[in-house]
Amino acid sequence: MNQVELHPFFSQRELRDANQRHGIVTQAWSPIGGVNRYGMKASREGVRDPLAHPTLTSLAKKYGKTPAQIVLRWQIELGTSPIPKSVRPGRIAENIDVFDFSLAMQEVQAISALNTGERGGPDPDKVSPETFAAASTHD
Repeated sequence: MNQVELHPFFSQRELRDANQRHGIVTQAWSPIGGVNRYGMKASREGVRDPLAHPTLTSLAKKYGKTPAQIVLRWQIELGTSPIPKSVRPGRIAENIDVFDFSLAMQEVQAISALNTGERGGPDPDKVSPETFAAASTHD
């Protein structure tokens, strides 16, 4: 298993393909783009919150789902293992309610096309024990 940042604005196709070739499951942290929603980078269209992107809101309306459910279904269609975070019972129930519909291939591709190529979270090549030590002193 390789747990990586993966959401519509940072879809990591090459990494997912490499993982698949080597029999490694790609597990997505921040799978609905929370790392972007809370003040990080925006898409090419200037949308910061992936859940507010017109591609996702129109698919949500089409399927009678929330934008978050559309993104989680996209993750499943890609073959990833998304791990959305929530402490709210309603959101937890919403997050699992993604198995009663499927996205068309063109819809999966449209969501994948939102990729900016820019991560919202820290670059794993630049993370060190000192990174976490410094973060824990701010709590």
